[in-house]
Amino acid sequence: MPTNFTRGVRLALTSLVFSLLASVGNAATAAATTSVILVMGDSLSAEYGLARGTGWVALLEKRLQSEKISAQVVNASISGETTAGGVTRLPTLLAQHHPNLVVIELGANDALRGFALSATQSNLTAMAKASKAAGAKVVVVGMQVPPNFGKRYTDDFAGLFPKVAKSESISLVPFFLKGVADRPDARDWFQADSMHPLAKAHPVILDNMWLVLKPLLFGRQR
Repeated sequence: MPTNFTRGVRLALTSLVFSLLASVGNAATAAATTSVILVMGDSLSAEYGLARGTGWVALLEKRLQSEKISAQVVNASISGETTAGGVTRLPTLLAQHHPNLVVIELGANDALRGFALSATQSNLTAMAKASKAAGAKVVVVGMQVPPNFGKRYTDDFAGLFPKVAKSESISLVPFFLKGVADRPDARDWFQADSMHPLAKAHPVILDNMWLVLKPLLFGRQR
């Protein structure tokens, strides 16, 4: 006959087992409901010239926490990155992180290096297709180049991003630097190179991004 002590030990062990199983189940549920956001960007998203934690991607992580959205942000941005580099790196990143949402902020360096616009559009399209095939929602981020590139090139470059968004039925941020590059005092919002925004510009950039990201993220959470 089991003693009271033995029965007590068995009850304690049983309770511990159920507690551990519940913890594992809760952890698995949390993992299953956590969104993974993969940011494929260039120096504008890689905090070039900024103190760590002041760029828009870091600010996005804080915004997600304040909005109580369970999401992990993977910033795979590299200074100097082109759309060709993004196409090459993306398959490995998709397989490694299994993102629910891919943000493509690339193209500016293509323009600066004089790449053919058709190649840039093709690369962006390929990235969108690969991301969708992996089960992710996609956001392409619109960019613009200074008017000194010539009106035709400037207009054609800006038009790439809406074309990709429409052809692939993905979301579009119309202009990444809206409220920064188009300000009357824009030069006061950029670093000495006149290309990379100062830290004070990144909350504005985040707001541009958030208008598009928030509906996608809340749509998954509900």
